[in-house]
Amino acid sequence: MSNAADAFRRDVRVIGLVATAHGFSHFYQIAVAVLFPLIRDDLGVSYAALGATVALYYVVSGVCQTLAGFAVDRFGARRVLFAGLLLCAAGALLAGLARNYEMLVLAALVGGLGNSVFHPSDFAILNARVSGTRLGYAFSWHGIAGFLGYAAAPVFGAALAAALGWRGALLCAAAFGAAVIGFLFAQREALYVEPADARHGARPSALAQDLRVLLSAPVLMCFGYFMLIAVGFIAIQTFGVATMISLYDASPALASGALTAYLIGAAAGIFTGGFIAARSSRHDLVAVSGMSASATLMFVIASAWLPAANLPALFAAMGFAGGVTNPSRDLIVRSTTPPGATGKVYGFVYSGLDVGSMVTPVYFGWLLDQGRASAVFYSVVLAAALTIATVLKLPRRQSL
Repeated sequence: MSNAADAFRRDVRVIGLVATAHGFSHFYQIAVAVLFPLIRDDLGVSYAALGATVALYYVVSGVCQTLAGFAVDRFGARRVLFAGLLLCAAGALLAGLARNYEMLVLAALVGGLGNSVFHPSDFAILNARVSGTRLGYAFSWHGIAGFLGYAAAPVFGAALAAALGWRGALLCAAAFGAAVIGFLFAQREALYVEPADARHGARPSALAQDLRVLLSAPVLMCFGYFMLIAVGFIAIQTFGVATMISLYDASPALASGALTAYLIGAAAGIFTGGFIAARSSRHDLVAVSGMSASATLMFVIASAWLPAANLPALFAAMGFAGGVTNPSRDLIVRSTTPPGATGKVYGFVYSGLDVGSMVTPVYFGWLLDQGRASAVFYSVVLAAALTIATVLKLPRRQSL
């Protein structure tokens, strides 16, 4: 009984620390963006120019995420995680000190580099330090923490900007990050994982061998899955309000409420999905079922068959259906990962999120400019259907 209790406490501690780091990363992803109206007026730059800094952030994060995965396997997840934490806080500090647009660009470069480390580091630690029976819960809380980080940034930024201005708000965000880093550093022994390269031989694997792993069919299918869900998320999070207003003639308040309902539904789905993943051996079926339900609900929304008043309920249900799949999808990635390659595989696969976030905003903006609002949501239906295809293409033996 004592050993079981000790294992439970250890798992809870590790999950809590890694989830804190992940929430920290999501907080910084939008900490600057929520202050764009104030930054625009003060520095006299356009929204297009500010949007370019966001695109740059995700380009750097996407390009470097696979490299961060290699670093995790070579030098250890804990070292890489703390490097990323420091870079994220430094990015906020540079943005807070910015007196011109060029400083904001530099802040985006530094912050994007920091953001690239979290998925390979986090999942390397969770897979190594958490009991297999609790990994579903671990991945669930990891995802929930990310949504909490998103939710905290606008509240934090608005409250402090009102009192201290946008620069003061970002400097406080950097100070907050320093406090989080200090807390995690004090608990660093719980985050230690021996570098995979050291566990599996003194010599790191050859580049050709690593590329064969990353370019194998199961890993590429997982990369495609993440890229496609990013397409849907960008369409809903970034353009969903404008699309609902155009397609349904909905009020801004109703459209914003539907988006909020989607995010709350997704968080509730991730929480529920942790219990499902912990009790299921067919994570592929969980992913297919959730994405099928999500695609069906989005088809109903895109078709505009129902009155606008139903949008919050429809979006909440769609967010829940998609969120349920998150813990299972992370376990699917785990099942495709050979021993000693956790960092690089998770880094490569999760870079699909950044790739999807990079390449689709211009397309969705163009559709809205052309008056094709329904095509935005139908594109989400298509992306969800393709995610189902990526899961079905995975070899059955890879399922956990």
